[in-house]
Amino acid sequence: MIEITHSFTLDESELQFTYVRASGPGGQNVNKVATSVQLRFDVRNSPSLAPEVKARLTSLGGSRMTDDGVLIIEARRYRTQAQNRSDALQRLTTLLHKASQAPQPRHATRPTLASQLRRVESKRKRSQQKKLRGSNSD
Repeated sequence: MIEITHSFTLDESELQFTYVRASGPGGQNVNKVATSVQLRFDVRNSPSLAPEVKARLTSLGGSRMTDDGVLIIEARRYRTQAQNRSDALQRLTTLLHKASQAPQPRHATRPTLASQLRRVESKRKRSQQKKLRGSNSD
């Protein structure tokens, strides 16, 4: 079980790891060892996630989401498979943590009297400046 928040955990059996050869650091070792990690998480069919969390995660996933509702995280930052695996898990938990938090509702505010007066004054000055550019009637 992977703990996302105190009240929300994710079963590790829902995750699928694929290891492939990666470009990047590692020298000749890159050509021999599959160190890059592809983490796949089926968001749409996950029993662990609430519907609103699924919707937020789908929007947060962006281009990492497939048409089937699978989130794909690729990790190839490090030279070892273990480090890349933990990096992919860390990135998934960060995304899930963000998705589990409901957005703050926006409260409508009104402009202050001082800001309204400043706006009107700047409009008046701008209008006066444009009037002075006009042609002379002499």
